Amino acid sequence: MRARLLRSRDVNPHRNLAREEALLLGIHDEAILYLWQNASTVVIGRNQNAWRECRTALLEQEGGTLARRTTGGGAVFHDLGNLNFSFILPRGAYDLSRQLSVVQAAVQSFGIACEFSGRNDLLAGGRKFSGNAFRFTQEGALHHGTLMVAVDPQRMARYLQVSQEKLQARGVKSVPSRVVNLGSLGEVTIETLAQALENAFQTEYGAARTEDADTLMLPRYEELAERNASWDWNYGAAPGFDVSFERRFDWGGVELLLTLEAGHIARCNVYTDAMDVDLAKELSQALTGCPFNASAMGGCVGGDIGEWLGGLAL
Repeated sequence: MRARLLRSRDVNPHRNLAREEALLLGIHDEAILYLWQNASTVVIGRNQNAWRECRTALLEQEGGTLARRTTGGGAVFHDLGNLNFSFILPRGAYDLSRQLSVVQAAVQSFGIACEFSGRNDLLAGGRKFSGNAFRFTQEGALHHGTLMVAVDPQRMARYLQVSQEKLQARGVKSVPSRVVNLGSLGEVTIETLAQALENAFQTEYGAARTEDADTLMLPRYEELAERNASWDWNYGAAPGFDVSFERRFDWGGVELLLTLEAGHIARCNVYTDAMDVDLAKELSQALTGCPFNASAMGGCVGGDIGEWLGGLAL
């Protein structure tokens, strides 16, 4: 399997995410490490409610950008103090521990101990410096994440709206208190970390061809970049609804916005930061048409979500 190193100097999130997706959709027998940055951006997960996760008007007024990715998980803030990495591989070559070993080796080369924790975080001294997310197609696999080097924590807190329930579940009081910049733990810069990642990648996957990602001619890139920049993709229609419910589980939060007709659920909008990108669609399909009563909704869904819904006092 060939190894490729790609680096982008573009800081537009819609184009960077389009480039990443085009690489995933066209993956062949190769392992790719793609490094990129976004300027003043809030990136939300595939199934998240933009208005709930981000102070969107403030972000745009101050020259920032909202972007929606195709992977699950929660909202993150990117500025030029953050470095993003993407592992893009054939599905059969996907190995989370192997990919994480590259990132951990790069970070540890600066004398910083780190560990993978929970469902998708990399921690140093118990504080998060990297969030990871994943996507699988029939042929390929994507594992991407953030690496905080010198991110402005005040701007992060200014734009992100993290629910108090989520913060309490993690035992912390605010967004800045649960994250840490690698630059505060060692002599780390964006450029030295990028070089360390490239070195660790080649140690793990073999000598790699280095390319300028911005000059690649990728099928579907223009189409994907246009979609990524569209209002419909990033915001979607603001749904009207009659009743809402929300709950946080160990694996993530769920928000249901239900429109009712004749005692049944006529429409169900689902927002979630779960890593499972199919959850929102599957939950919406299961509840649409269901009678609006607790036992019926619990029976339509099952599992821990069904147990929650079945116990609602309606």
